[in-house]
Amino acid sequence: MELLVSMSIGLVVLAALAKTFSVQSRQNTAEEQIAQMQQNARAALDLMVREIQMAKYNPAGSAFSSGYGVTFNSSQLEIKADMDGNGSISTSSGSVEDIIYAHDSTNLQITRKLGSGGAEIVADNITAFSFSYYDTNGAAVSSLANSGNIRKVTVSITARTARPDPSFITNSGYRTYQISADITPPNMAL
Repeated sequence: MELLVSMSIGLVVLAALAKTFSVQSRQNTAEEQIAQMQQNARAALDLMVREIQMAKYNPAGSAFSSGYGVTFNSSQLEIKADMDGNGSISTSSGSVEDIIYAHDSTNLQITRKLGSGGAEIVADNITAFSFSYYDTNGAAVSSLANSGNIRKVTVSITARTARPDPSFITNSGYRTYQISADITPPNMAL
């Protein structure tokens, strides 16, 4: 009889330990996914901020024709800078003088295209990628004809975890993270 009671108590303790391990394992997996999601969005935004800061860069100091700097476009973010100082913007494949960021909503990715080259994935599991353009007075720039008036760009990224968390009931189990930045490129004031 004592052996039966001992085994029952042992099984209860073992079941409690197994449950604790299972809960901790799920929590650890969820935290890893959250950290990966946040790092993914932050890294993409950091890259964009650095490249937007270089918009309209011109080491030669010569005047650019219109369309240099940040070009208004509602579906993509295009940045132009004369990185080699030759007075023109190269659009050849791999050129860092003409950079285009776009959101692939089908595959939930942000892509980056250098010049006429192919698009490369910058971030994945991105549910929304938006940008707004503003002039010197803070008014929204809303057309390609006014691209020369852009002085500030606001970029917003919404990311989600790669897999749903069964214990998270909101948003079909996907956790989301939104990050944004206001960028005022110093060369755009010129």
